[in-house]
Amino acid sequence: MTARVLIHVAAKAQRGEVIEIKTLIAHPMESGFRVGTNGNPIPRDIITLFTCRYNGDEIFRAEFSSAIAANPFLSFFTTARDSGTLEFHWSGDNGFAATESTDITIE
Repeated sequence: MTARVLIHVAAKAQRGEVIEIKTLIAHPMESGFRVGTNGNPIPRDIITLFTCRYNGDEIFRAEFSSAIAANPFLSFFTTARDSGTLEFHWSGDNGFAATESTDITIE
């Protein structure tokens, strides 16, 4: 499954500035608690883990459970320290994995 990912972070920031990072990933999310029209349970299919790395250092982690909404949106903050790359990784049930990255320039 190819996921649609949206990332919003300033392309430039001042060293020491607190920056907001926003992400959204399109994923249908099935809790595993519902029953299909045939009477059988619909298998669980959720994103279970999100991580964000800043130049290789993990700065944010979220572990999800069946209660997570479809198309999860996350917003968090970090301190701008060096120019480099923010890497975002989502993983979940049924081998789901998606990775995106964006660069940030520190002035």
